[in-house]
Amino acid sequence: MSPVSCLLLQCQFLVNVERKETHNFQGNVVGIDLGLNTFYTDSNGNVVDNPKYLRKSEKRLKKLQRKVSRRHEKGKKAQSNNYHKARKQLARQHLKISRQRKDHAVKTARALIQCHDLVVYEDLNIANLVKNHHLAKSISDASWYQFTEWLEYYAKLHGIACIAVPPHFTSQNCSNCGQTVKKSLSVRTHKCPHCSYIADRDHNAARNILAKGLEMLGAIVNSTEGHSESGGDPKATGESDLWFGNSDIVHLSHLCERRIINDENPAS
Repeated sequence: MSPVSCLLLQCQFLVNVERKETHNFQGNVVGIDLGLNTFYTDSNGNVVDNPKYLRKSEKRLKKLQRKVSRRHEKGKKAQSNNYHKARKQLARQHLKISRQRKDHAVKTARALIQCHDLVVYEDLNIANLVKNHHLAKSISDASWYQFTEWLEYYAKLHGIACIAVPPHFTSQNCSNCGQTVKKSLSVRTHKCPHCSYIADRDHNAARNILAKGLEMLGAIVNSTEGHSESGGDPKATGESDLWFGNSDIVHLSHLCERRIINDENPAS
């Protein structure tokens, strides 16, 4: 049993209640690019800072870990009360970090869903990404998976569309003209030699993510309109990464139309 689980005495009750939130359709769409320096950058250029709870607590964690090590007596099965006290202090700090991450994920996801009618994010293979030992701690600290899980939860709760799109070339392609502009990870500004579009690297990626989501949404809407028997179920058309929630086809169609109008005057 882990030190954290030793601290928790839980009693769970299962109650069957259908929860539903009222969502006013306004036609707002957004794509988000998840990151490590910033938690995410959206397609409108807004940035949410990465709280980095683990990084900020590392000094205290190391201090508590040293305290546990000092009080551990080798060869003794029954450890002292001071050892168990130090172990619980360390566990409480880990538990605090875990709760901070969850609180941030819940509040950030809920705020995004409440303000938009379509949210698009990258379908990242986090299990593979954490194999990079240089980034594993930072990726785990960002808690992307937990955040996207809450995004999908609130999308279904509010009845809006939430789409996970493939991440390929979202940073390399120009969101203004579509041409490929190769750049290394160290290059933080996108400068397109083809159309002269300049933007922050993550902002450009977020715009591409939104474009991919709208393309997927358009395909689903057209397919659903032509096959009314599918009833708006994305699985009926072979798409498993799109949550319709309670959105109807009329609202989803309006989302595509509105974005096309906005793209007629791209940012420069």
